[in-house]
Amino acid sequence: MSLPPIADSSTEVGPTTAAPDTDAPGTDPTDEATPTDAGPARLRRIWDRVGPPGWTLRSRLVVLLVALLIGVSLTIGVISTLALQHYLIGQLDDKVDNAAARTLRVYQDLQNPPDQHNGFGFGPGTVEGTVIAKIQNGKLTGDVDVLTKTYQTGTVAGNTSALASVPADTHEHTRDLGGDLGKYRLRAVPVGSGTLLVTGLPMKSVTDATFRLAAIITLVTLVFVAVGAAIGAVVVRLTLRPLRRVAATAQQVSELQLDRGEVALGVRVPDSYTDRRTEVGQVGAALNAMLGHVAQALTARQASETRVRRFVADASHELRTPLAAIRGYAELSRRSQEPIPADVAHALDRVESQTIRMTGLVEDLLLLASLDSGRPILVEPVDLSVLLVGALSDAHAAGPDHRWRLDLPEDSVIVPGEGARLTQVVVNLLGNARTHTPAGTTVTAGLATQGPDAVITVVDDGPGIPSALQPEVFERFARGDSSRSRAAGSTGLGLSIVAAVVAAHHGTVQVSSVPGRTIFTVSLPMQRLEPGAQAAPVQ
Repeated sequence: MSLPPIADSSTEVGPTTAAPDTDAPGTDPTDEATPTDAGPARLRRIWDRVGPPGWTLRSRLVVLLVALLIGVSLTIGVISTLALQHYLIGQLDDKVDNAAARTLRVYQDLQNPPDQHNGFGFGPGTVEGTVIAKIQNGKLTGDVDVLTKTYQTGTVAGNTSALASVPADTHEHTRDLGGDLGKYRLRAVPVGSGTLLVTGLPMKSVTDATFRLAAIITLVTLVFVAVGAAIGAVVVRLTLRPLRRVAATAQQVSELQLDRGEVALGVRVPDSYTDRRTEVGQVGAALNAMLGHVAQALTARQASETRVRRFVADASHELRTPLAAIRGYAELSRRSQEPIPADVAHALDRVESQTIRMTGLVEDLLLLASLDSGRPILVEPVDLSVLLVGALSDAHAAGPDHRWRLDLPEDSVIVPGEGARLTQVVVNLLGNARTHTPAGTTVTAGLATQGPDAVITVVDDGPGIPSALQPEVFERFARGDSSRSRAAGSTGLGLSIVAAVVAAHHGTVQVSSVPGRTIFTVSLPMQRLEPGAQAAPVQ
């Protein structure tokens, strides 16, 4: 209820709300935001910052779900608590209003003026804890009466000065009276010039109810978030199961050897995960379509490689006969009893030398074609120590202007394999060092064992191989710069034959080169191979 003023009193005028300044920058109602891509980019940055780097999509979704649950619960809890507090304070203000009216009636009905005694008395219906005080000219006069729990009148022993700060308006105000009283809702009613009657009720009931609601909401929120996080983790896991199946299919494909040989690409995403009505189904269907195209491309590539290899093998085989005939006729012409002009003799020499070189090229191509087709190798015990001694002796005879050295272990090193092909590996490596290094270069052939492998090394102190060429030295017809010329008749297939033969024996070959030190390392397994073992595919 509202109280009519009993006497004139000055009232405070609250601050008025100023009208918005329409001339202020940024308040023009015609201003419109320009649509940009800043929103999606900001969302992507926020998504990337969810959790530490390397978190899975499932972890990020669960964290976001828990954060959303916490945010919603906190919002509901805060709004509910504030609404309850506002409602209870409103009810308390109505009680304060009624108490102030009763205090005013008691004050008016007193036979003696209030300044002749220390109390005002409490009218019927006064609520427990009600306080009454008289303020004159901004100062407290007399004692502050309070209705105790036993409904006896007592006095306030607390922050009584807070009562004098209550303004004489038509609203209730909160003040902390200290001591055992705590916070109160107070209203000041003017009863004369400079005289106010202050009546108040404790806020303990409001505070207790608000605290209990906050505690209940907090407890419920914790339980709700924990249960929601567990259910959300299960739901996210089940929802992402198709995506994991698609990822597993992609992982299987990534583990296949697709760069060489005939590939049977039969891995596909199950049809149950290719429903184009869902996002994951669209990914699965797209992956299956891509795998189908890749399989077709691999089949076409294999067919093309097979045709090329068959052509090289057939062409090389067919070239052997005419080359042998040309070489034979050249030798026969040189044995003629008739004198041959010098220019004709020189031409015959060139024909014979180039025929020999081309025959070697054809033989190399035939060998590579045979290895590419996976021809079984002849498996027999091969003594690498004896093999290196013989190959180094031949290299010394072919390149007497080089210094040749041999580094062998005390015991023989035996590996299973085809002796002729392994001999060709060492001969090609030594020939490569002789051909592409200047006279006086030291070439060392070494042999050692490392675990289950036998290791052959060919080291020279020549100018080295350019770094740009090193990744390609084992490619067919690889050419170096002008310092590694073909003056000695190199075909560009020597190192590719080395790589093919070593791969056929399930070994590895590597090169490391800097100016002044080039080292070729061949590792061959020493465990026994089955007779007629299939040659490893050659890239």
